[in-house]
Order: sequence, then structure tokens, then C-alpha cells
Amino acid sequence: MKKHIYILLLIVISFVAKAQQLPHYSNYMVNDYVMNPAIGGSNSYFEGKSNNRYQWVGITDAPRTYILSVNGPTKSLKMGLGGLLFTDIVGPTRRTGFYLSYAYHLKLNEKIRLSFGITAGLLQFAVDGSKITLRDPSDAVISNGIQTALMPDFGAGFYLYSTDKKWYVGASVPQIMQNKIKFYEYSTSTLSKLATHYYATAGYKFDVNDDFKIEPSTCIKYVQPAPLQFDIGLRGIYKDKYWIGGAFRYLDAISAMVGITLQENILFAYSYDFTTTAIRKYSTGTHEIMIGLKFHQQKSATETSARMK
Repeated sequence: MKKHIYILLLIVISFVAKAQQLPHYSNYMVNDYVMNPAIGGSNSYFEGKSNNRYQWVGITDAPRTYILSVNGPTKSLKMGLGGLLFTDIVGPTRRTGFYLSYAYHLKLNEKIRLSFGITAGLLQFAVDGSKITLRDPSDAVISNGIQTALMPDFGAGFYLYSTDKKWYVGASVPQIMQNKIKFYEYSTSTLSKLATHYYATAGYKFDVNDDFKIEPSTCIKYVQPAPLQFDIGLRGIYKDKYWIGGAFRYLDAISAMVGITLQENILFAYSYDFTTTAIRKYSTGTHEIMIGLKFHQQKSATETSARMK
């Protein structure tokens, strides 16, 4: 009985109106493009990254998120293009989709750029009724089959940064349109809809010496009516190749992170979240694995190459 209640609770969390719908990312400072389309093309090369997040390990049907993203600049380095594919699974529910993005980068001076980005995509929400046990088997509210809802989505953001990636400040607004999620054509009304989220990120790299840097960062998230949530992170970077760090996520978890860059174009990152909420009694934590690849370096006399994060 408890398992059935838990599964139904996950459905409510995933689809109820104005709920927290988008997943968390512990490695937000390493793959920030997935949160802000304006970051696309901010480096002088293309990069592809894969995020794989396994949340609340030990709990049946806990959230799992898989993302594949690619972005890079045009030859002039004034515009950025990108896209991503993702699947977010919570118990019998699934959110799948893709986005394409465009960003324009303004040159404020030799060292500072300001970009504006937009993104558009298509989302599919699905509920597998065969995986849900109802108290009343004759209840027709949820079918035994797979019910799906398809809808467009849009987002926008800005990104202010230095060309050497020493510092950055950005903000984005996913799911602007708040489209309604309707699983049945004959349904005349629904409480479920896409909730507009608000993200803000910032970071700065301090040079300790020629080989070692320290980077504090933050990520602030808000969606009504959930409370404001923020991450405060700190990582140490050695020779732009190795890094180790940690982060505190308010009302959620403490994260430990490590990463390595191989041959200047292959990146591996791993994070482990120690849950601080009551759910820690049932879960052994959250794992997040990321693999990145830098390729197709754009050359320009007016821009210098930025190292891979």
C-alpha cells in the first residue's frame, strides 16, 4: 500500500500545476548550457556533453534524468547554436523532449561579452497506467495503457561573461508559455500545466598561483509556489585539468564533486549528493555522471581560445 501511495505522490509532484517540474543538476557549473540558452557559443569551440543523474538511489521508481547537449559558435563567433535531447523518468511518468537554441553575443569591450539566447522545443509527457495500482480497479481516471501529452515549449536567457571565462553572471526563464498538460482529448479542463521556472547563476575564478584556481559559484532557482532554492558551490582547479569541489543545496542536499580533463578535449565529472531531507532514511544518495567532448575549434584573430571547463 505504501508503495502505491508513493508512486501516486510522484505523479502529483511531476504534473500538478505550478510544481517544481525541472530536475536539479549538481554539475551546473560544468554544463551550464542546459540551464541557459544564452551560454550557447560562448566558447570558441563546439562541445557535446552527456548528463546522467540517478536520484535517491535505493527508492523504487526514483527520478532518473538523461541529457545530451551540443552547442558552439558560428565562424564569426558572434552567434551560438545548440540543441539538447533529454528524458526525465519518475516512476510510471516520463518527460521526453528536445530543444534548439540560438544566442547572439555582443562585444562590450575586448574582455567582456553579453549574450541573449532563446530556445524552442517539443515536450512529451507520458503516464504508464499499467504500472499504477488503484484502490478502485474500476476507476477510469487513469487508463491501464500509456497516456501521452505533446506540447511546444519556449525559454530565454542572458549571459554576461569575460572572454577568458574568469567570471560570469546569467539568468534564464524556461517554460515561459505555461502550456496545459492534457492527457485526454475529451477532457474539458486540467489543473496540470508547465510551470515557469527562474534560474540565476554566477561564478568567479580566483588565481591562487600559476597552477591552482578556486571557483566559488551559485545557482538560484525559483518556481511558484515552491520556496526559493539555491546552491552554493566551491571547487579547486589544478592546471585546468583536475578539480574537486562541493556544494550546498538549500533544503535538499550536500554534494561532493570531482572532475578531470584528458588530452585537453575530453571531460569526465562525477558528483554525489548526500540528501539532507527526511528522504535520507530511505535513500543512499544521488549519483550524477557527466562526459564531455570539445571539438571543431573556431579560429578568429579577435578571439582567444577558451579552455574547457
